[in-house]
Amino acid sequence: MPNFSYKGRNSRGELMQGFLEGSDSSVVADQLLNMDIIPIDIAIASQGATRKAKGVGAMFNQSRKIEPLDIMLFSRQMYTMLKAGVPIMRALNGMRQSARNPALAAVLQELSNSLDRGMELSDAMRPYPKLFSEFYVSMVKVGEMTGQLDQVFLRLFNHLEFEKKMRDQIKSALRYPSFVVLAMAAAMTILNIFVIPIFAKVFKGFGAELPPMTRLLIGMSNFTVQYWWAMAAVLGTVVAAFISYVRTTEGRYRWDKFKLRLPIAGKIIFKATMARFARSFALAGKSGVPIVQAFEIVAKVVENSFIAQRVGQMREGVSRGESVLRTAIAAEIFSPLELQMIAIGEETGELDNLMEEVARMYESDVEYDVSKLSQQIEPIMMSVLAVMVLILALGIFLPMWDLGSAALHKK
Repeated sequence: MPNFSYKGRNSRGELMQGFLEGSDSSVVADQLLNMDIIPIDIAIASQGATRKAKGVGAMFNQSRKIEPLDIMLFSRQMYTMLKAGVPIMRALNGMRQSARNPALAAVLQELSNSLDRGMELSDAMRPYPKLFSEFYVSMVKVGEMTGQLDQVFLRLFNHLEFEKKMRDQIKSALRYPSFVVLAMAAAMTILNIFVIPIFAKVFKGFGAELPPMTRLLIGMSNFTVQYWWAMAAVLGTVVAAFISYVRTTEGRYRWDKFKLRLPIAGKIIFKATMARFARSFALAGKSGVPIVQAFEIVAKVVENSFIAQRVGQMREGVSRGESVLRTAIAAEIFSPLELQMIAIGEETGELDNLMEEVARMYESDVEYDVSKLSQQIEPIMMSVLAVMVLILALGIFLPMWDLGSAALHKK
């Protein structure tokens, strides 16, 4: 979205100016009014002016030095300080002085400067989407409106802790299979480029007719050695085209839908996505977010376009006056047990608590599936390895044995 420079007056009549992102000037004007700033002038800002205004913080906006763990600890520290009655400005300055990460310290300084200019914390976080997601900022905004900012930061900490736990478990489960796949790819490359050409020279020296499998392997090796640059170019083009397609709205939707159908990994991705949806919805509900707005916020945090589209359908249905249960049935992403829990939660007014139970169910399922992931992948890898060994035996070693036997019979 474009950046707009603005000038306005706050409730005390002081001149306020800065930069905000928005689809158009009316959206920026609405943001300013929500910040209790009466706009005087709104104009599209040049990229140079935007970078200059954001200062040091903008350099860290795209920085990879700030890890998710840093934001998670920041959330926990904010909860502790706000719970103890420490003002936000003092809390930010205290964390900035004790921060060991210079990039995080710079961002905290920018947040403090924005607050000093009269901005709210949620608005000060918006220029850092790589650090504070739209869901995170929305939750902080709700905390400011309801006076429960400390509890919101605690729930955000728990939410981020769950996200980190899921990522770490999946990485741990995929570490061994990834190593095996890379080793197999390296072995195939070495065989094609270095080993098979040597055997080809040996076979050629005997002048014997070779089996079809041997001729196929030698032909593939020759093609790889002569046209490796063309293969690399084709591979690069395909990868680039795939990335470009996935970045489109339709491409992202189709790819996210396809991922849910993948064998073994598909069900894990689906359950992890639904756990993120259920926990985010419960967090929004416990923080006092209206149900329609909760669906809108959660649709942006599930990180799957297919599920987000179904959540958007639920939001539209609820906004038309339909029950959550009816929209959940129409979405076709919940099991009968989960639909029953949603029905009970809607009847008793405990929908946020029941959605939290749904999240726990999905989380336990994901933990179990991830723990069994290596065991499920091992047979597949062993089968692929067995096929590779069989091909090499039929194409390379069997002809060598035949040629050796023929040489012995001649003697």
